[in-house]
Amino acid sequence: MTKNLVCIAISMLSTAALAGSLTVTVIDKEGKPVPDAVVVIMPANKTVLPKKPMASQATVAQEKMQFIPSVTLVPVGAKISFINNDPWDHHVRSSPAGMGQFNTTNAGFELRLEGKADGKPAKPSEVTLDKAGVLGATLLGCFIHGSMRGYVYASDSPWAAKTGLDGTAQFDDLPDGAAQIKLWQADQLIDAPNQSASVGTTAAKNTFQLSVVPRKRRV
Repeated sequence: MTKNLVCIAISMLSTAALAGSLTVTVIDKEGKPVPDAVVVIMPANKTVLPKKPMASQATVAQEKMQFIPSVTLVPVGAKISFINNDPWDHHVRSSPAGMGQFNTTNAGFELRLEGKADGKPAKPSEVTLDKAGVLGATLLGCFIHGSMRGYVYASDSPWAAKTGLDGTAQFDDLPDGAAQIKLWQADQLIDAPNQSASVGTTAAKNTFQLSVVPRKRRV
């Protein structure tokens, strides 16, 4: 009987520690929803992890002179495969995004990807984000085609998500208590100040407004 009571108590404590939900909305300077913004939650309670962790592997394709997806969110230490699906050669170069691009001490990585031959699979090249300087946002470009641009965001918090077309990112089962919210968006060169949130049994909502109108993405 005592053993059962202990199990029930542990179960209740576990449930209580994962009780909160938080919705973060990102809008632009004109009040319109912003997709593909990265929202990072940093709970004060760092002992609790998400039930569904971020994928530790991702693929970034080069198609029709674009990086797809345009923004890739991964945890620090993740492996990223780059694939060229165009029939011509591409290059991948990485550098810090935003104001970090002026930090010349971070050389980033470089790859040369051969064009995809008809009827044959593309040859992927893999990069592991386990070196100093990968934390946060990285700008992807191509020396051969200067108009190509993409981003990788490596989060050191397990609670991170991209906003959808409606400009929102939803987090469930967050640990109760205080939390800090960090926002990154490709066209917002100066990061918005972190916001504070209190996570509990009542669903919380926070809104970030950018100081810019993001450039339209190519379709």
